[in-house]
Amino acid sequence: MSDRCFLVLGGAGLVGSQIVRTVARAMEPKKIVVASLFRGEVREFLYDVRKEFPHIEFVGAWGDVFVRDEFNLERRRRLLQSRHRRDMLYDDLFGALEEAYGRSALVQLIQQHQPDVIVDCINTATAISYQDVESLSKQTYDILQQLRQIVDHQDLEGLDALGKALEQNVSTLLISQSVPQLIRHVQMIHRAMREAGTRLYLKIGTTGTGGMGLNIPYTHSEDRPSAKLMSKTAVAFAHTGLLFLMARTPNGPLVKELKPGAMIGYRRVAYKSVRVRGMPQFRYESQMQPLQPLNGRLTLRGDENQYDRIGKIHMAGVDTGENGFFARGEFEAITHINQMEFVTPEEIAQQALLEIKGSNTGYDVIAGVDSSIINPSFRAGVLRQTALDKLARIEEETKSHSVALGQLGPPELSKLLYEAHLLRLNYQTLRNVLDTPASELSESLYHFITENELLRTQITSIGVPILTPDGCHLIRGPRINIPESIYHEVELTPQAMNAWAQKGWVDLRPSNCKTWQERFERMRRTQHMLHTRGTSSVTMKTYLPETIEIGSVVAWLFNNDYKGHRIK
Repeated sequence: MSDRCFLVLGGAGLVGSQIVRTVARAMEPKKIVVASLFRGEVREFLYDVRKEFPHIEFVGAWGDVFVRDEFNLERRRRLLQSRHRRDMLYDDLFGALEEAYGRSALVQLIQQHQPDVIVDCINTATAISYQDVESLSKQTYDILQQLRQIVDHQDLEGLDALGKALEQNVSTLLISQSVPQLIRHVQMIHRAMREAGTRLYLKIGTTGTGGMGLNIPYTHSEDRPSAKLMSKTAVAFAHTGLLFLMARTPNGPLVKELKPGAMIGYRRVAYKSVRVRGMPQFRYESQMQPLQPLNGRLTLRGDENQYDRIGKIHMAGVDTGENGFFARGEFEAITHINQMEFVTPEEIAQQALLEIKGSNTGYDVIAGVDSSIINPSFRAGVLRQTALDKLARIEEETKSHSVALGQLGPPELSKLLYEAHLLRLNYQTLRNVLDTPASELSESLYHFITENELLRTQITSIGVPILTPDGCHLIRGPRINIPESIYHEVELTPQAMNAWAQKGWVDLRPSNCKTWQERFERMRRTQHMLHTRGTSSVTMKTYLPETIEIGSVVAWLFNNDYKGHRIK
C-alpha cells in the first residue's frame, strides 16, 4: 500500500484511537491526522501516540465537522440561541451547495491534508438524530395551540413573546431535520474526497441499537420505546443507503462500512466522578421536611439552588467512551448473554485494518448490500425490445408522440428527448443533421413546431417551454418547470435564461443546434470501430444506430456528457 496520509475522524474516541494505533503499527504511514470534537481529548491522545510512534507525524484537529468552519468550536446549543446564526445554519443546509461546500469545516479539513484514506469513526447517526426533533415538534405544536387561542379570543397580550418563541422553535426545527443534514454531509464529503484523490473511505457505522431489535430495553436515559433511538437507527441505515450510492458513483473513492452489532467496550475500569454532557453531576440533600404531597402538579425540574449541594457523585464503573460511563450493575446487565453483549474496539480496529489493506473480511456492509440486490436480467433485456416495438406501433397507429411526460427527472431528460424527437422527425439520421447548417436546423425546427399543434401543445402543457430561434420569446403553457422555485415569479436575466434553457427548455436557437451537431459528430466517430474491433468496440461510448433513436441518444448523453451512468 502506498497510503501516506490517514485522516481518522473521531480519532481520539474509543474505536478511533485503536484504529489510529493499529494503522500506525501495521502500515507506518507518513502522517495520521486525528480529528475529534474536543481539543483536550485530542491533545491527551496525541501525547501518548507520539511517544509510541515517534517516526510518524501526528496532527491534531478538533471541533464539530458538521457545521461551517467558523462555527466548529461552538456548542450547537449556543449556536441555536442566536437568530442570526440559525439563519446561517439554515443557509448552509438548504442554501446553494456550492457556497456551503466552501464554508464546511469538514471540507476544509480534507482539503488541507489531502488524505489517501479516511476512516470515519464519528457516530454520525447519534450526532444528527439526537437533536431531539420529537420534543421540539411537541413544543412547537403547543405554542401553535396557544397562538390559536390568542387569535380565537383576540387576546393580544403576550403575543410578542409567543411569536418570538415560535420563531425560534420553528427555525430550530427546520435546521434539526436529520435527512437534509445527512444528505448534505454525504454530498460534501464525497466531493471533497474526489477532489483530494482519496483512495478509500471506511465508515465505522452503527445499528443504532447495539444489534438488538425494536424491543431493546436500553436507551440513553429516555423512556422506551425511544423515539430518539429509533431515529438513530433510521439515520444509521439511511447513511448506509447513501454510502451505497457513493460506492456506485464513478471516479470516487472505494467505500466500505463496518457496523458493530453490540455495545463497544471498554476503555478503562475506574472510580471517578460522574459527568453528564461533559458537566459534573452533583449529590444534593433530599428534601425531607416538609415531604412533598402528591397532589396538584408535580415539578419535574426544580431550582437546584433550593437544595443543598453535598459534592460530586463518584462511582466505580466502566468507561465505554462515547457510549457513556456505566456502573457495575448497568454494565453487568447490558453485557449479559442475550442482552446487547459487547465487542472490543481492538477487534473492530483489526477488521478495519484488513479492509484498508484490501482483504475481504465479510463484514463490509456495503459489499453485503451490493451482493444481495437483484440486478438487471437477460429476460428484462429481451422484453425491453418487445415493449419498445409495441410502443412504436401504437404511436404510429394513433399519430401521437410518445416522448416524455416530465414525470421522470431530471428536467434535462424531457428537454433532450423532445429536442432529439424534433431532429428525428425532420432529419431522421445523424448524418442529415450534420450536413445541414445550424441556422437552417433552427429555422426548420421552429417552422415545424409552429405548424404541429399536437406536439407543440403537448410539450408546453407538461411544463417545458420552447425558446424561439431569436432567443427573445417563449412558447409556453400555464406552468414552467424550470426554474424550480417556491415563488410564482422570478427575475429574468440573460445569464439565468441561458442556464434555464440548458436545463429544461426546448431550445431552438442556432447555438443549441450547433451543440447537437457536436454531439452527433462524437457519436458517429464511435461507429467506425464496429466492424474492426469485435465485441470490444461496443462500450458506453458507442452509439450503434445510424438513425436518431431518441432514448438511445439521451442515454448516450447521460452516460458520456452528464456522467450519470451506473458502474455495476
